[in-house]
Amino acid sequence: MDLILAMDLKDGRVVHGKSGHRATYRPLDWGCSPTADPVGFVQAIAPQYIYIADLDRISGTGSHDILVRQCASLVRRCFVDRGCRGANDLQDGYHITNIIGTETGGSDLSLYRGGFLSLDVKDGRVIPSGRDPVDFLHRANGWKFEGCIILNISAVGTESGLDADMLAAMRAAYHRKLFWGGGVASKDDLGLLADAGFDGAIIATALHHGKIPLDWIRRGRIC
Repeated sequence: MDLILAMDLKDGRVVHGKSGHRATYRPLDWGCSPTADPVGFVQAIAPQYIYIADLDRISGTGSHDILVRQCASLVRRCFVDRGCRGANDLQDGYHITNIIGTETGGSDLSLYRGGFLSLDVKDGRVIPSGRDPVDFLHRANGWKFEGCIILNISAVGTESGLDADMLAAMRAAYHRKLFWGGGVASKDDLGLLADAGFDGAIIATALHHGKIPLDWIRRGRIC
C-alpha cells in the first residue's frame, strides 16, 4: 500500500488544518520539516509521493501552480487537487496527476477523462450532493478515472481513527485504485486500510506527531 504525504497550500505556505475549517489553517512549521516553504518542506521530508491541495485555487482566491510544479519535480508522483471546475481545467506538468474533487468538479463527473476522483466527504455525506459515499462509489465505477480518493474532510487533522466495517463497505463498492485520506492516527489504522484492500493512504498529522515513521513516507510504503 502506497503512503502519500499530504500538503495543504495557502498563501504560499504549507499549512496545517483540522476538519476542513480552512480559515483557521496556520503554517505547518512544527512537524517533520523546519520550514513551511513548500519546496523546502518536500526537500526536508523527501517523500516518494505527495498529495497537494491548493486551497487558494479551490476557494477561488489564488493559485500555486508554479510551486506545485516545483514540488512535483522532487517526487515520484504528485497528486494535486486545485479545485478543477471542468474537464479543461487541469494542470499539466512532470509527475503530476490531477485530482477532481466532488466539491468543485461539477454535476457531471462523467465528462472527465483520467486523473483521480476525490470523494469529498463531510459529516458522512458526499459534498455538495449530500449522497451516501457507498452509493456514490458504485456509480463512480462507470466513470473514466484512474482511481478514487475518499477524503474524509471532517476527520482531517483529527487523528480520529478509522472504522473497519466502513472501510470494507467502501472498498467493496469501487473496483479501481482506492486511496484514503483523513483521520489516520497510527500504524494500526494503516493496517486496517491495508487489510481492507486500499491501495494508498494520504497522511500528515500522524506523521508530524511521530506516530508513523518518517522512513515509511520516504519509502512510500509500509515497511
